[in-house]
Amino acid sequence: MSRTEAPPLPEPLRVPVADSHTHLDMQDATVEEALARAAAVNVTTVVQVGCDVAGSRWAAETAAAHPAVHASVALHPNEAPRIVHGDPDSTARQGAREPGGKAALEEALAEIDALAALDHVRGVGETGLDFFRTGPEGIAAQEESFRAHIEIAKRHGKALVIHDRDAHADVLRVLLDAGAPERTVFHCYSGDAEMAEVCARAGYFMSFAGNVTFKNAQPLRDALAVAPMELVLVETDAPFLTPAPYRGRPNAPYLIPVTLRAMAEVKGVDEDTLATAIYDNTARAFDF
Repeated sequence: MSRTEAPPLPEPLRVPVADSHTHLDMQDATVEEALARAAAVNVTTVVQVGCDVAGSRWAAETAAAHPAVHASVALHPNEAPRIVHGDPDSTARQGAREPGGKAALEEALAEIDALAALDHVRGVGETGLDFFRTGPEGIAAQEESFRAHIEIAKRHGKALVIHDRDAHADVLRVLLDAGAPERTVFHCYSGDAEMAEVCARAGYFMSFAGNVTFKNAQPLRDALAVAPMELVLVETDAPFLTPAPYRGRPNAPYLIPVTLRAMAEVKGVDEDTLATAIYDNTARAFDF
């Protein structure tokens, strides 16, 4: 089996469900093909997430053109240091970058603010902190960008979509300090059960991706087990984090049923019950 070959369509869900976080612009299929495949397995709604100004513009345009798509717009945590400090040797898809300083970050944030005002943009994110790739010099730019996104989400009454990698305590600290928006979503939830209890007390949504199915992901399954049903979402983060048994092959919204069935097992509920709850939760989180 080729690592680049798309996995087969799973058995359709009986109840419609939403993919709370995907990147259609990074997938091989056209938007129309991706949505048709997803609809064939009862994944009827997707949230298309921007990671930079161009990607956020594309997300907003795609949501305007397709009723099944809602947009979320932002500068990814790793994008903020690139804008400020430059990235001359970049392997990122956006290519090499000259340093733009604080002014360039403010300009990019102003564009995200303008996009967040649009009606078909339902979220501000993915924003947050990522200490996996960013060194100490970039952390200040990340935090400044994160705080600005929190304000944008609150100003426009949109969901805040959080990317948290190796930065749990700091993400929670900033949210507490800045005051989280009414609806806050931890995308690709990566904390443990203890953190899930903290998020639950704060009313934060926790969105689980295909990595909850990985053999070494017991801490994620423990977190899912304690997360209240009314705060759980499901996502692909496609083309990344393809669920087992297809790990390493391209991910897409049509693979949501694979992850959802594994989640239902962890929660000890049937898939229809979980799919119903997740659709309602996603509609509440993104106000659609």
